[in-house]
Amino acid sequence: MHQYLMPMTSDAPTTAVAALDIGGTKMAACVATASGPLLRVVQSTLTSGTPDTIARQGLRLIDECCQQLQIDPAVVQSVGVSSCGPFELRDGAIGIIPPNLCGGLPNRDDLPNDWTFLPLESVLRKRFSPVGSVRIANDCVAALHGERAFGTAPANSIYVTWSTGIGFGLCVDGHILNGKAGNAGHAGHMLLSETSDALCGCGNRGDLEGMIGGRNVGKHLGKPLEVIFRDAQGGDAAALDVVKDAARWFGRALYNLTTILDTEAIFIGGSVWRHNEALLAPLVQREIDDRFPALTRDVTVQSTTLGELVTDLGAFSLVMPADWIADWRAQRPWETLRSVPLAETR
Repeated sequence: MHQYLMPMTSDAPTTAVAALDIGGTKMAACVATASGPLLRVVQSTLTSGTPDTIARQGLRLIDECCQQLQIDPAVVQSVGVSSCGPFELRDGAIGIIPPNLCGGLPNRDDLPNDWTFLPLESVLRKRFSPVGSVRIANDCVAALHGERAFGTAPANSIYVTWSTGIGFGLCVDGHILNGKAGNAGHAGHMLLSETSDALCGCGNRGDLEGMIGGRNVGKHLGKPLEVIFRDAQGGDAAALDVVKDAARWFGRALYNLTTILDTEAIFIGGSVWRHNEALLAPLVQREIDDRFPALTRDVTVQSTTLGELVTDLGAFSLVMPADWIADWRAQRPWETLRSVPLAETR
């Protein structure tokens, strides 16, 4: 697998920034200079140890990037973080309480820890302050920052990921919404059904994520998700009903947000959407187009223009110097970036 190596010479960078993408199953770190991202390393997210394990894993991955690039970690002066949530502010610093990582939360006795809160900002600031900066955004909010900086998202737009979970980033009049603790966009937990017994990791029954998140789509069929979609593509009636039902709930959630925010465009990422877009897109678009044209006319539903790197690029956009953004937008240097998976926990 190709790697970008930058030996420590007189031409070595004097300023670099890092991006962390913290997810429930994997974590990625990337280091970039003005010329673009240099290297991305990926590792499974740790689920045992002390509550600061996640933050310290991120710092180790940044160091891993620097080691492979042969640059001094001291030149990495700022870090942007795209993270799963929800967030909570404690002593003025952001920490995270993700149900898919915190074993101390209700309904999560399948995880090998008793975590109920994971400090993040306070740990990162010990390294990056005062010389640099630390900025943290929910992963979907970060993705929308990426689409706004480097993609095609207009001033009134939504980013949504449909994967194991479902989350949103919301932009109104050019302002990306954050909320009181950075949790704006957790619309995957909007309650949609009073009759569904689908249980979400947050404890809700009948919310959007509980009904159609990747863990729950077609659960009653006893088949893996990819098999359900494959069977639906092949015309299997039961599988196709499951897919249509999921697309209907998803499309109605997008319709609800469109009417609330007066949205122009909706950008979608995540594994469920990415692998099944051809089947899902017309079903979802129809749920919007068929209702109240005064509010839904010309609203488009499309895949993220930045692909799988959308959250990484969003994290970079939070901290990179403003003059880098125009150059990156013109040159699109991330398109040649390669990821290096780290097989062993270090």
